[in-house]
Amino acid sequence: MDSLWSDLQKGESAVLLPSREQLLTCWSLDSSITFLNHGSFGACPLPVLAVQQHWRDRMERQPLQFFGRDLEALLDDARVELAAFVGAEADDLAFVPNATTAINTVLKSLSFAPGDELLTTNQEYNACRNALNYVAERYGLKVVVAQVPFPIDEPQQVIDAIVACVSDKTRLALLDHVVSQTGLVFPLTELVQVLTQRGVETLVDGAHAPGMLPLNLHALGATYYTGNLHKWVSAPKGAAFLYVQRDRQPTIRPLTISHGANATRTDRSRFRLEFDWTGTDDPTAYLCVPEAIRFMGSLLPGGWDELMVTNHALAITARRSLCETLQIAPPCPEAMLGAMAVVPLPDGKPMGLQDALLERYQIEVPLVPFPTTSSRLVRVSAQFYNHLEQYEYLAQAIAELLHEEGSMKKHQ
Repeated sequence: MDSLWSDLQKGESAVLLPSREQLLTCWSLDSSITFLNHGSFGACPLPVLAVQQHWRDRMERQPLQFFGRDLEALLDDARVELAAFVGAEADDLAFVPNATTAINTVLKSLSFAPGDELLTTNQEYNACRNALNYVAERYGLKVVVAQVPFPIDEPQQVIDAIVACVSDKTRLALLDHVVSQTGLVFPLTELVQVLTQRGVETLVDGAHAPGMLPLNLHALGATYYTGNLHKWVSAPKGAAFLYVQRDRQPTIRPLTISHGANATRTDRSRFRLEFDWTGTDDPTAYLCVPEAIRFMGSLLPGGWDELMVTNHALAITARRSLCETLQIAPPCPEAMLGAMAVVPLPDGKPMGLQDALLERYQIEVPLVPFPTTSSRLVRVSAQFYNHLEQYEYLAQAIAELLHEEGSMKKHQ
């Protein structure tokens, strides 16, 4: 493994580059499981985990040196490489453990007046919707929920549904970039533009976007944006970022107030001083982000561009296979998908079917209840280690289980 990683780092010629079969050994996923759920928690490659162990060893050899003298500069270096990857200035980024933490950070930092409206959609991730509800209840705010249809025919329907809910009381819009439940990629550039023109700040839950879609946060213009790095970038668990526009940074405070709150230093912004040290924890996941970016970008000759295109194409092909086998119409245009896709199944118990897929077929794939608890969407993810035969196997397994469900209903 070390020699394989070393070869990739040295940039050997195409003739000497590891084969796809060799590269697939860079993941420690259980070979007895057909793993089609990269979207939930990602899967960190072994070479990146080896780098994390290097950082942990350094941290434990001399903790005071690591935390007290070295860590600030190490975080700066990692943030510079992350900034180049997501199209932002390094000083506009803060490392956070996950996107849910970032959403909470922004919502709990802002001040609201009774009667203000918070706008979101019916497809917002449950954890983030809970954070929105908490703030609304605390300040006496109204949560307005735009009903984005699913199935859906075109991106304009997303824009129309959201814009129709904007009023002169709308203070903030919490929007997904890539929807967890439906896999939809929202037309974010257009949404941010139209909401900004109406004086509405935008808080974007981009949990799935980094590494799945090209990002240029500066050009996007969202007020606040968060993305997970343990998913499609494949960094270790506990690595995410929060982007805050420069003029809003004095308002945004970390959830944990620590030493930076009364620091007298003038060489760094208050935003930097507060977010870079909230207390003792393990920051090695953040320090591995540059290695994850480099490693995943080394898997294909075309780098990250080719990887994102390849994963998108595999997700589309996987959905076609499922739809054809199950005789189900695709619920959205292919252009509205990234590296995840969903297919609606007949109503039933989502967890029952999900459990059966794992217990009987050794397939790990989520069944999502949407929009009702009896409706079911099967969601597949596409990452470098996946291949078409896995999705064909899934389609056959679901067909068999649905046939059994149908037979049982006839005899009830």
